[in-house]
Amino acid sequence: MSKILVFGHQNPDTDAIASSYAFDYLSQKAFGLDTEVVALGAPNEETAFALEYFGVEAPRVVESAKAERAEKVILTDHNEFQQSISDIREVEVYGVVDHHRVANFETANPLFMRVEPVGSASSIVYRMFKENNIEVPKAIAGMLLSGLISDTLLLKSPTTHQTDPKLAEELAELAGVDLEDYGMALLKAGTNLASKSETELIDIDAKTFELNGNAVRVAQVNTVDIAEVLERQEAIEVAIKAAMVAEGYSDFVLMITDIVNSNSEILAIGSHMDKVEAAFNFTLENNHAFLAGAVSRKKQVVPQLTESFGA
Repeated sequence: MSKILVFGHQNPDTDAIASSYAFDYLSQKAFGLDTEVVALGAPNEETAFALEYFGVEAPRVVESAKAERAEKVILTDHNEFQQSISDIREVEVYGVVDHHRVANFETANPLFMRVEPVGSASSIVYRMFKENNIEVPKAIAGMLLSGLISDTLLLKSPTTHQTDPKLAEELAELAGVDLEDYGMALLKAGTNLASKSETELIDIDAKTFELNGNAVRVAQVNTVDIAEVLERQEAIEVAIKAAMVAEGYSDFVLMITDIVNSNSEILAIGSHMDKVEAAFNFTLENNHAFLAGAVSRKKQVVPQLTESFGA
């Protein structure tokens, strides 16, 4: 029998890599499954920092489950099929561990599914280690901590669940790091945008959402200087328009998030800018507008767009 592939979403962020890496280990130790962790893209700079810091080899990148002769897969940090492996509908989804909305998801067979409204998929996986009395190796603790820090912006995001701070403290102790010092170093590692082309920049952390029949791409980049990113606006818009034509997106929304001051600038292009403006009760000027206090795509952008689009 072929191995069960374990992976996070396309354009994997730190939580996608960390949760799949840790759940692969847990699946073998606690559940006796024959699994292999893989990834649907190369790690970004933030994730690469965590992998190097804790001495973890990046999962190999795959494009098709069938090409790997895999018949079953386990999804972490996502469930929507358009965010998953290219041939997701041709394989059996054996399990899901996620902290996002459940949408565009249907299976032919029953499955293991753990979906909770917490700060990260890594939070869920860590609790599963505890529930099954499985010791957490230092490297895995470090990766799970990194996933939690990344998705909650060091516990400052509104996505942070009331249980997350305690989990973060426990993971930091297991990983042998200072939570605040390591957390800021990790987040800053992901803000080096100068070396990225505009095409790379808009794809660092991007997901597609089906909103009332429209393919809406919502991307996010973290920075310590929003103005510096907006200096590249013209070139960024060229890259966005090219992606829209190539992939058939009706709209593209880019969050430029200031991790120090916890605000975002929204840069948007597409066919439904009236709906984007209505979603956030602002007026786009030169295709962008300031969104005070917004740092979370999951809680402060996608739900508002979903409602505005009438999905």
